[in-house]
Amino acid sequence: MKKIVKRGILFLLILILLLAGCSVWAEKTVNSKRGIVNGRSRAFAEISAEKENTLDVLVMGDSESFTSISPMELWKQKGIAAYDCGQSGQKIQETYYMLKTALKTQTPKLVLLEANLMFRNPGRIENLQTAISEAMLYHFPVLRYHNIWKTLLDGYSPDQDEYKGFRIRNDIKSYNGDENYMKETKDVRKISTFVDGYMKQIIDICRDRNIPLMLYSAPSPVNYNTAKHNAVQNYADKHGLPYLDLNYKTKELGINWKEDSYDRGDHLNVFGAEKVTAYMSKYLSENYDLPDHRGEEAYKEWDRLAEMYRQEFLAVKGK
Repeated sequence: MKKIVKRGILFLLILILLLAGCSVWAEKTVNSKRGIVNGRSRAFAEISAEKENTLDVLVMGDSESFTSISPMELWKQKGIAAYDCGQSGQKIQETYYMLKTALKTQTPKLVLLEANLMFRNPGRIENLQTAISEAMLYHFPVLRYHNIWKTLLDGYSPDQDEYKGFRIRNDIKSYNGDENYMKETKDVRKISTFVDGYMKQIIDICRDRNIPLMLYSAPSPVNYNTAKHNAVQNYADKHGLPYLDLNYKTKELGINWKEDSYDRGDHLNVFGAEKVTAYMSKYLSENYDLPDHRGEEAYKEWDRLAEMYRQEFLAVKGK
């Protein structure tokens, strides 16, 4: 019996060492060769490949985050170096490990968290499964990037359809519902205990590193209502976090729901994102100490990317 236990322990140790060694190789490969990771792991790979200590703002969250904030617009307006770290349907566990992954190489001056993911609660079993799997993927990155060898063997050409995590989505599908969707109510949407636990860890990480954490809500009549606003506002007040709900500012932003959504009020298209980001660039520069990097030698890539973005935006705008 003791021999069986010893062999089991030895096997586990060898397995852990192999996973750790392969993980070092996988991380180095991903960091040096952009565009070799597709699917859900792509966001982790791309943020890891950014040049060290060049990002001042990390935008976290589900798809409401990367369809509402355009880093190139922030750059154009104020020279703010921001990156969209969001994923479609991102769960709070993924947000937590995305932040930890980004902080391996970056020292941001602000973390901007879109609040819609705080209401994603698939249930206890799936939450636990995701918690375990995301922990394993974080500590052993080779599990996250296990299929990069296929790309390396087949050959790849890094595409340039992303602008620091943002893509130009110019489709227009109008929202035709009630534009006065933020109706007054005292109802409060529940935030699950599981989400609360991970949120507290995110808050602690930011505070331990002296990184301001700000919550915001992107304009979305499909995803937001006053009960959700009340829940986030209460949470922000309880934990001493600033919170900006842009669903109350759609008129000030100039949002036109006939033109500024690509899926009937669920997400903003590039035209809506430009309006939101123009507002946010002014808001962030007035409320946070964020440097203007335009013209700096270390940020030449950003100037080049911003010009590519401008040309593509003008092309789709003219269609």
